[in-house]
Amino acid sequence: MSFLDDIFTTLDRSAGRSVLSEIHESSTVEVDGHQLRNLIQQARRYIRQAGVSDGRRCVLIGANSIHWVAMDLAIIAEGGIVVPLYDRMSPEDQVAIMHDCEPALVVCGDDDVRQAMRDSWPGAPPTCILAEVFDQSKATENWQDPPQIPGDRTVAIIYTSGTSGVSKGVMLTCANLDFMLGRTVGRFDQLLADVRDRQRFFHYLPFCFAGSWFLLLSSLIRGNALYLSTDLQNIRNELGRAQPHFFMNVPTFLERIKRGVENAVDERGGFGKKLLSRSKTSWANRRAGKRSFGDSLWLALANQFIFRAVRDGISKELRAIVCGSAPLAEETQQFFEMMGIKVLQVYGLTETTAICTMDLEDDIRPGWVGHAIDGVEMRLGDNDEVQVRGPNVFAGYWNRKDETNAAFDGEWFRTGDQGVVSPNGNWKITGRIKDLIILNSGHNIAPEPLEAALLDAIPGATHAVLVGNSKSFLGLLLFGSIDEAAVPKALEAYNETQTQYKKVHAFHICENALEWIDGMLTANGKLRRSAIAEHFQNEINKMYERKAS
Repeated sequence: MSFLDDIFTTLDRSAGRSVLSEIHESSTVEVDGHQLRNLIQQARRYIRQAGVSDGRRCVLIGANSIHWVAMDLAIIAEGGIVVPLYDRMSPEDQVAIMHDCEPALVVCGDDDVRQAMRDSWPGAPPTCILAEVFDQSKATENWQDPPQIPGDRTVAIIYTSGTSGVSKGVMLTCANLDFMLGRTVGRFDQLLADVRDRQRFFHYLPFCFAGSWFLLLSSLIRGNALYLSTDLQNIRNELGRAQPHFFMNVPTFLERIKRGVENAVDERGGFGKKLLSRSKTSWANRRAGKRSFGDSLWLALANQFIFRAVRDGISKELRAIVCGSAPLAEETQQFFEMMGIKVLQVYGLTETTAICTMDLEDDIRPGWVGHAIDGVEMRLGDNDEVQVRGPNVFAGYWNRKDETNAAFDGEWFRTGDQGVVSPNGNWKITGRIKDLIILNSGHNIAPEPLEAALLDAIPGATHAVLVGNSKSFLGLLLFGSIDEAAVPKALEAYNETQTQYKKVHAFHICENALEWIDGMLTANGKLRRSAIAEHFQNEINKMYERKAS
């Protein structure tokens, strides 16, 4: 029995019960288990005719949709290897990946995507769009059971987002997915044990990313109702219609909610502004073990007049939020905790089948990413590098034997992340080894936790990027709607909390938002530091020259 057998078994039991829903502006399109089975069978017939089998690759480019899911499962069921690509990636980058994986078929979400790909690659392999696959005149209910899949068979090649700018194809096997899905599906049951009616999940993260795909597969196995966002600009309304018990996030989204609440309260001023400020102090006192009637009163008032509205604005049925892809700032996690919203962190990479750790409900520590999943071993190597061993570790990089070998220390996968672990096994990620800033004094600095603190300290900042390799001190690039006059005071307060070599002594406010400049961020919103340093080299040089003069 494989994960695919488990999914098909759940779908067979789900006649008349919605398993997937697309939320559109004025309607919701949904399918039950039997309808999804029909779609999978249609897709299997199409790709069989296209010759996608026996380990041949099929690229799937498109936004999240019911048809995307059916095609994804059909490729695996027919013995092919699914290669999901981000539909917002440039056609040139998509083509570079396709040259690497050499697909037998390319399936596009719509004709615009197909045409852009063909323009960039005149000699492209056979292509189709999802609408051509799911022609209603060819609908069938002649279902086929999934084949027996050997554990060592590669079922997906997922290309990493590439903070270095170079994407590598991570080969995930059936055994990887069987192991990790078997370990984590039960965690959702525990997490949502108090939900008596059928559980509802909401999802907006693209399925081409390992963590997002993993949530999809676990939802299909569990048979909960999964609502798919179709418009990131309309997420608030979509959440209101779905009223989910659970949804997965990246830190950027939660930080935007936090800033939105703070800015709205600040703009109104008056008692609300004072109430939020006093509540933060009261919450800090409570976390420090100091309890008083005054603190309880401030928090109760804030819950009545601020926090309840925020919770209801997300979902009145919300039980928990899981956050992954990057460490969530401790201040942000505490902010949601203060509002009565449970945020659980997970940590993992595409190479570890999306997950290595997950918060335990009775041991949530803001800023930390939880305990290792049962059966996954973790240790600290040289330079405090987090290393992982277990059945969740990938089979290797597609067509990159040397890079595969370099990624391992014996049996241990080298994550490239720096971390610490508590005596009871709780992990914290402190930075990326390749991202270390090395001052000319020899001090090594992990920038991520400092940047998170700076974002929290500087109003209006959407990105804070520390620089300073081979320099005598740290400099700071700032992005967002920032009052320049307020920055020195914010930096002064920040510097008071830091050791000498971690203090920031120069800054520059950039004109454009970082996400508007091509190539500065990965698809997951992570900083491409080398690209940023190259693009803003003149600004960085001038910043240090001004400080020296």
